[in-house]
Amino acid sequence: MSPETTYRLRVRYNECDKAGIVFNANYLVYADVGANEFWREHFGGYANLTDLGLDLVLVESNLRFRKPLHYDEEFDIKVSVGTLTNRSMEMEFEFTRGEDLIAEITIAYVCIETASQQATPIPEQFRSILEDEAPAI
Repeated sequence: MSPETTYRLRVRYNECDKAGIVFNANYLVYADVGANEFWREHFGGYANLTDLGLDLVLVESNLRFRKPLHYDEEFDIKVSVGTLTNRSMEMEFEFTRGEDLIAEITIAYVCIETASQQATPIPEQFRSILEDEAPAI
């Protein structure tokens, strides 16, 4: 079974447009919150990667909106692992409000060495958790 994390948030006033609907760019902020909680739950926190002098940089995102979210509504972000390669990974985000599917995001990340800013393999201690769980290519 793929590692996943579900995290609940509430829409804040400053995240909405004049009509009280979440402004589209905020979904990437929400995805970042969900990713952070995923790393905390499955790896003890994102600092366990950055302390090794590594980082995951976003290289592509694909957002699909289904229904709007409004001010003060609670919603869940389910985060899971998509395709995994030697140096990159996809994270998949599903936004729901009760039974309603609100949005879906797939984000591709590449692992880099922070000093050189060059792509590098995802460390084995992280791959061992992700590899058995995600579709590998």
